[in-house]
Amino acid sequence: MGRSQAIASFRRWLALVVISGLGLQLFFVARIFCMRFIDPESTAFQRTEAVRLARKNDSLMWRQDWIPTDQHPNAIKRAVIASEDDVFASHAGVQWEAIERAWNKNARAQARAASRAPAAANASKSVKVVGGSTITQQLAKNLFLSGERTLMRKGQELFLTLALEQLLTKQRILEIYLNSVEWGEGVFGIEAAAQHYFRHSARQLQAWECARLAVMLPRPKYYEKFPYSPYLAGRAQTILTRMPQVELP
Repeated sequence: MGRSQAIASFRRWLALVVISGLGLQLFFVARIFCMRFIDPESTAFQRTEAVRLARKNDSLMWRQDWIPTDQHPNAIKRAVIASEDDVFASHAGVQWEAIERAWNKNARAQARAASRAPAAANASKSVKVVGGSTITQQLAKNLFLSGERTLMRKGQELFLTLALEQLLTKQRILEIYLNSVEWGEGVFGIEAAAQHYFRHSARQLQAWECARLAVMLPRPKYYEKFPYSPYLAGRAQTILTRMPQVELP
């Protein structure tokens, strides 16, 4: 194959890659647009968990019941926003300052661990990585993406986040999030969480119950096993005091 043929083949390959990438983005945008009117049946994260749980238990233990946003108590909305994304109502999808703070905090933690451990590689595995994701970013990841952490995946997440913010209202974003987020092993959405932990409907949740559920979100499977964790109780009290000041979308 001559040089001109090689260049032509490379250009065709590159064109196919670009067209495929654009096609994928249009597919994502179309799906997000449909979510203005249709509730998503599942998310990418849920489907991954379904496979894992089925392999682990030889059966699928799953709880999820979609309820519309007008049946979500304002207390759970305020609690989740206070705990996960305190300026959710006003930002455009991404809090760049929070991402920068999280990046710097992770870098400092990695450096401290590396100085204490004999091997930096082993130390990095033990460091808890702190995120700076907004509720919209979390929803973008859960809806469409895998759990891997790469620069390309982060770029895709940002595109999806901006698309969600442009095509859906804040109220709709929060509605989908509250109905699909993980709250324990095979427990998804606020209705399933309320039934699982408090044995009653989400419509009957008290403010303190909402605060506890909100604090569980970063590590739901852990707190499901340790529901009386001192941190959980203390953090829930902090969130409870912040809830009245939260701005709802």
